[in-house]
Amino acid sequence: MPTTKRRNDTPPPRTASSEAEVLRGFLDYLRASIAVKVEDAPEPQVRMAAVPSGTNLLGLLRHLTFVERSMFLGYRVTNWQATFQAAPTDTVATVVERYRETVERANEILDGCTDLSAPVPRPGRPAPSLRWALTHMIEETGRHAGHADILRELIDGSTGR
Repeated sequence: MPTTKRRNDTPPPRTASSEAEVLRGFLDYLRASIAVKVEDAPEPQVRMAAVPSGTNLLGLLRHLTFVERSMFLGYRVTNWQATFQAAPTDTVATVVERYRETVERANEILDGCTDLSAPVPRPGRPAPSLRWALTHMIEETGRHAGHADILRELIDGSTGR
C-alpha cells in the first residue's frame, strides 16, 4: 500500500443564493475535483483496475465525458459500459483535455438556460428538466469522484480533492 500524500483540499463552493447558481457551483466543483484527481496520475497505473469491476481512473473520466455529452450536448450513447474503457492511444492529458473541453461546451449550453423547469436543449430526444439534469450530473460526478478518490489513493497514496 502506498504512503498517503494529502493534497490541499478545496472546500465546497460558496455560491450565490439562487438555486441555479448553487447547482451549477456544486457541479463545477465536482467536475474540477475529478479532473485534478486524474490529471497528474501516473501511467500505466491510471489505466489499471484496482477493483474486480475493472474500474480505473482514466475510464472513469472518459465515462463522465460521455455522460456530459449525452446530458447537455445531445450525443447518443448506445453502450454505456464501453464508455468506461480508455483506448490504448488515450493518454492522461488527452482524456483530461477532452473532459474539460466537453465541460466547457456543456457550460456554454447551460449559460443560455435560465428556467430550471424547462427541458435541457437536446434536439430529437426527450429531455429532462434542467433542474433534474443538473441534480443528476451532481450525483453522477460526485459518485465517480468518490470512486476516483479511492483508486488514486490505491495508486500512489494521494488523497483529497
